[in-house]
Amino acid sequence: MDIFALLEIPDLLRAGAVCSTWHAAYTSLLSHGCYHRPQTPCLLYTSESDADNVACLYNLAEDRVYRLTLPELAIRSRYLIGSSNGWLVTADERSELHMVNPITGEQIALPPVTTIEQVKPILDEAGEIKEYELSHFSGEEVYRDPTILALNELRDDLYSKAFVFPDEASSGSYIVVLIHEPYELSFARPGDSKWTLLAARDSYEDCMYVDGVLYAVTGACRIDAFDLTGPTNLRKVIMEETKNFIYEHIYITKTSSGDLLLVWREQDVKGEGDVGEDAPEPVQWELISEIKMETRKITLYKVDMEAKELVEINSLHDHVLFLGYSQTDCLGAEEYPSLKANHAYLTDSQRYIASWKRNCRDICVFNLESNSAEEIVPPQCWCSWPAPIWITPNLTKMSSRLKE
Repeated sequence: MDIFALLEIPDLLRAGAVCSTWHAAYTSLLSHGCYHRPQTPCLLYTSESDADNVACLYNLAEDRVYRLTLPELAIRSRYLIGSSNGWLVTADERSELHMVNPITGEQIALPPVTTIEQVKPILDEAGEIKEYELSHFSGEEVYRDPTILALNELRDDLYSKAFVFPDEASSGSYIVVLIHEPYELSFARPGDSKWTLLAARDSYEDCMYVDGVLYAVTGACRIDAFDLTGPTNLRKVIMEETKNFIYEHIYITKTSSGDLLLVWREQDVKGEGDVGEDAPEPVQWELISEIKMETRKITLYKVDMEAKELVEINSLHDHVLFLGYSQTDCLGAEEYPSLKANHAYLTDSQRYIASWKRNCRDICVFNLESNSAEEIVPPQCWCSWPAPIWITPNLTKMSSRLKE
């Protein structure tokens, strides 16, 4: 068991299949909660050459692709809204959300989409939901008239990014946090009957969860904190806005040494379609048939909590970033010898990609020193939709933990 505890999941599964004695050690290791080996993130994607219920997992540590068959889930029909701690958050054809562990095959339904404040069901004569009404308001401010959407269309407009965090208040449970139209925060725990709205009118970009506190960063780089262990979930402003809102992607994370980082990711956006060079600003995005996004610069900031300001840093040194619409991670390169220090491993972020499902994807390893990129997996290997996403494999089965 001591030796097995040092193996990453692919080798652990192989070892557990060797003989009955080794399988007993493997089973005991997991059942006693003794397996805590940090896992190298993998790129999860689908391929047109595979069945709809097959997900591909590109293992960076082995430079190898595994195919995972999910018997009860047509993964290619789902939207991938987020990934954290080994769990995907997916949206099905009715725009309902589910947590999925692609390693164990476990699937857990989340509260109905109609319990999100901006969503109302439209019923047919039999009382079944036939459409959704999506309202565009935040607090008392209404941005535009409501939109009527088909069941499978709501997920295009509503969801931005989702996170699955261990619940500090309940052993073995999780909290799911959702950034949704209009970039507000709602959260739920497995078994909840509805989503709980945390805050309004704040244009949140990314979240992290530490010791029962949810930290969320806005597009203007304001950092808010919410204590999710108490009954009120009041907002506390950790740092005020430091810039005007612009359309960069902003991420929040912690280094292995405990420093709080903000990461700005700038992308070149090129559109093709009915928009010419002389098109007036702002660009009419609905006229663009295809876009190509390419990361051109990543800027790093350490958050000085005492001075309440951002301090630009020019290198991650012995750390590695994972950015996209998965949970933002900053890992120590010494623990992950297959990863490149002072590099960022990128997939697309969620803001635009649902509008252009067949586009090329901005998936690469980005050198933070030279601002240059190199390919991870050849583009012809993966489907552009659902868009590939980073996931850290996890063998924990939540349902069994919740029953204890």
